[in-house]
Parts: sequence; structure tokens; C-alpha cells
Amino acid sequence: MKWLTDSWYEYRATRFLLLPFSMLYQLIIGLRRLAYRLNIFKQHQLNVPVIIVGNISVGGTGKTPAVIWLATQLKQAGYNPGIVSRGYGGKAEHYPQEVKPNSEPRIVGDEPVIISQQTGCPMAVSPKRHEAAEFLVKNHRCNIIISDDGLQHYALARDIEIVVVDGYRLFGNRYCLPAGPLREPILRLREVDFVILNGGQSRSQYVMTLTPGKIINVADGAVQKTLDDFKNETVHTIAGIGHPERFFNYLTDEGLTIEPHYFVDHHRFKAVDLHFGDDQPILMTEKDAIKCRAFATDNMWYIPVKASVNNDLEQHILTKLAGIENHG
Repeated sequence: MKWLTDSWYEYRATRFLLLPFSMLYQLIIGLRRLAYRLNIFKQHQLNVPVIIVGNISVGGTGKTPAVIWLATQLKQAGYNPGIVSRGYGGKAEHYPQEVKPNSEPRIVGDEPVIISQQTGCPMAVSPKRHEAAEFLVKNHRCNIIISDDGLQHYALARDIEIVVVDGYRLFGNRYCLPAGPLREPILRLREVDFVILNGGQSRSQYVMTLTPGKIINVADGAVQKTLDDFKNETVHTIAGIGHPERFFNYLTDEGLTIEPHYFVDHHRFKAVDLHFGDDQPILMTEKDAIKCRAFATDNMWYIPVKASVNNDLEQHILTKLAGIENHG
């Protein structure tokens, strides 16, 4: 389906053939949202504030580091946040499924494991996010809920909506699925509380910067290197993420000679996927490393990132929360 995703960000005449389907899609999602507003579909309201961190486009925009950043800010402000997610890619036998730092990605999904490891917050996954949220409030006394993704999951009522946008790809051709990458029309951004650009430049919006850390060995986390250690050899790079070019371009911009290997988002890696016929180093994202740790060898490495957001966004979120709580 690469031809389809390429048509979203490059001019391809095929997009016009798909426009009738996009119009039908937009009609359906509009009617669905109206059904929630008219209480035809039930919306679940919690007795604690709910913050949605989502997007309006398909593919990786940086929601996971944004969620980790937000959870950290809320903890520092004295909240006890719980985090919920659909757990995409996981196949649990029952839901809600609690997520621990050592949970198996094949059960709960890859991104939830990373979030649990980096935040230390109570976390649960479920296709019905409101059930996961209710579980955390009841069993962990969470006084605020963050939903990783779920902007379009209207069954969970929300108090604050934060949208993360890829600051480089933005909205592609600006069409809704399948002619374009949008889950909802761009006008939806007028209704959300905050918009974060992941990279790029903007004076009117909040910009998130991802700062890479030391490169960590997948097999032994105590072994670390820097990018300079890899500059004298060709490096295999793998990415099973929504926007792999961002990762690959970063490495080439840093002066590495790479041989990129593309995988679909949330790919379930097997040892054979990383057999390239040599002993050259293999660099990957933390999201991919989570799924490779069971069969990791000493030539596999991952690069963690830490998010920061400008323009005092954390203070603006806390001010908004204070107004919600005082009103409640």
C-alpha cells in the first residue's frame, strides 16, 4: 500500500479517483460524531479530568513522546496520572489489561510498554478506552487520565484535547481517507485545546523537540555508545514506525552511512527479520527495540528520545485544568 501513502504526500492522479470514497468516509464520521452529541451513542464521563493526546492524520506524528512528556509534567505538578491506550498490535486474552514495564508487547502493544517504562505511571489498555480509564481510577486512585491516541474515540468524554502534528509532513494533500491521510477534516483543529508541532517551525503553535540520548545496546542496556562510534562503517537501520524517513534522515544528517530497512508500523519483529548476512551494527528506534529484546544480539542498538515543548505549554495545560476543577 506504499503507493497509496505516497499519494498522500506527493502528487499522484490516483487521489482524484479516491475522492468519492473520501467524501463518503467524511459523511460517516460526521454522522457518528453527531450521534454522540445527540446521546444516541453513549459517552462515558469520568469523575476525574481526561486529557486526550491524539492526531487527525494517519501515521506516526509523535504522540508517544508527547504522552510521556505530559505525564512527567503532571506528576511534577502533584497529580497521580493514569494512562490508557487501545494497545494497538497487542492480543490480550481479556481487557482491560494492565501494563507493566516488563509487559510483553505482543499482549499489550509496543508503545504502551515504552510509556510504562519511561513514566512509571499506572497504565491499562483496552479497545474500549473508558473501561481502561475506569479501571485505573478504581484500582490506582488516579486523579487524572491521559489517553494515548483516542481523539476519535468519542465514547470517552474528555476535558482537554491535544493534537500532535508532524511538523514536516503536516497534512499532506489535506484530504480525508482514503484519498489523503486525514482521519478528520482540518477544521477539527479549531475545536481542540492545544496543537503541538513535532519539529518544524511555527511562532503561533507549540513545537515539540525530540532530543536523542545515548545509543543503548538492546541485549545489554548497560552498554552504551554515541553516534560518533558508528561513523566509520555502514550501519543497518530498521524502522517499523509510522514515519520511518524521519528516523533515517536524522541518522544521515548526523553523518552516518546507513542501509535502511523498512517495515510496516507496529511490525512484530522476528530474529530472521534482522539477518542481513553480516555483522554490521543494527540501529533502531526504542519502539522497535521493545519487540527485539527477546532475541537481541550484541550488534543491535536503539536510540531513545526525550521530548520538550516550548512556549510554556505545561503551564497553560495546568491553568486549563485548574479552571476545569474549580468549575467542577
